[in-house]
Amino acid sequence: MSEKPGKMQNFQAKFTKVAGKIAANKLLLTLRDSFIIVAATSMIAGFAIMLQNVFIDPTNGLIFGKQGIGLGRLISGSWSAWASSGLFKGLTTTGNMIGLISNGSLNTFAVLLVVIFSNTFSRKYFPKSREHMTSVLYALGAFFICMPWKFQYTPTTGSIKPIEILNYMDTSYFGTKGVFAALLVSGCAVWIYNKMLQTHFTIKMPDSVPPAVGRSFESLIPGVVTMGVFIILTGLSTSFTGETMPELLLTLLQKPALAISGTGFFAFISQTTWSLLQWFGIHPTSIWGPIFGLTWNINDTQNMLGQAHHIYSTLFMNFSTIAAGSCSVSPVLALLLFSKRIAAKKVSKIALMPAIFNISEPVTFGLPIILNPLYFIPWLVAQPLAFYIGLFFIKVGFIGPIVNNVPWTVPTLLSGLLYTGSIKGTIVQAVIVIATTAIYIPFIHMDNNLNPDGDLVNAAVAKD
Repeated sequence: MSEKPGKMQNFQAKFTKVAGKIAANKLLLTLRDSFIIVAATSMIAGFAIMLQNVFIDPTNGLIFGKQGIGLGRLISGSWSAWASSGLFKGLTTTGNMIGLISNGSLNTFAVLLVVIFSNTFSRKYFPKSREHMTSVLYALGAFFICMPWKFQYTPTTGSIKPIEILNYMDTSYFGTKGVFAALLVSGCAVWIYNKMLQTHFTIKMPDSVPPAVGRSFESLIPGVVTMGVFIILTGLSTSFTGETMPELLLTLLQKPALAISGTGFFAFISQTTWSLLQWFGIHPTSIWGPIFGLTWNINDTQNMLGQAHHIYSTLFMNFSTIAAGSCSVSPVLALLLFSKRIAAKKVSKIALMPAIFNISEPVTFGLPIILNPLYFIPWLVAQPLAFYIGLFFIKVGFIGPIVNNVPWTVPTLLSGLLYTGSIKGTIVQAVIVIATTAIYIPFIHMDNNLNPDGDLVNAAVAKD
């Protein structure tokens, strides 16, 4: 009997050690931090798109549209009268203006990523550098050198064949198409530039020269070498493959990665290991954040911009698992309803308010669920179950792919309405809460039987 706990503890220690090393990897931390910072602009754009699609859209919105309350017809008397009304035109204009927020965030995602990643990379790998923004400058320069400065355009009238436009940048690579190029080019540019600085093959100015001027001259030779490297690489890429580096990286890396992330196997692994890592006390974002940044986050952006309708995305994961309360509302609700333990009751009451806003730490660390063998099975099963319930309702056509970006702290049921723009999203989340809460019930009964303070609770209840 004593060997089993020893083996379990040994496994826990080894797993935690390996996962901790992976989570502490400097490159993964750099990627994670970069995506988290850039995600701030995406969240603003996502909120704006949600506002536009759910509330302002006069045709299909929740308030005025045919799929919602239908206030437009109530105001004007008919859909045809509504479509020609001044309010309809005003809402359309307002929605279009709000949509411009995407031009400064989602449509320039790769450019923003170059700035943030190069700065973060420089600070983590070259902390002694005196001016990290110079690294950012040359990373941006390298990125624009590599960009396709030509594209094909097919006029809507008067021409059948596409016209090749020269000396104009293909700005589609500013968005999600340029993510891999943004990371690899900016990372390599920062590394080359700083390594050149460390050789001291630089222009030294007298001490009397202002420091900012001195650093500018100091960066010239390393900067020229950095830019020159990417000029050569771009020449080689276009000469041998006929594609610039962003186009080549999209073909070789980004498309296969996105294809893999669109499989059920990838979804299953991500959702089960997410719960497993949490059970061991390791925040899953530290490991999955960079992976999602290169895959499902791209799907998010394309869904929000209307460029695609991916089912698998972090938006869908948030809608079906995190914002649906599978990790927060469900365990707390189950404990409140079925636990007879004094300590568990107190923890669940304390954790209720955070759980309403999808914050799970009070119950996971307070009960605890983390490293608690009794709750291992329901904790491991709840998130994948919630994910696949949501997937089922998309597959049968009850709801569509998630295209609205809603803050994950929006309470369950309300977030379902906002994510989908329909009451059907609320229904789906209600089903998820009921199913994932039910999973905990037999294990809470086991906890009641194994814990001796059950009689004390019953006596207190009888007095009340």
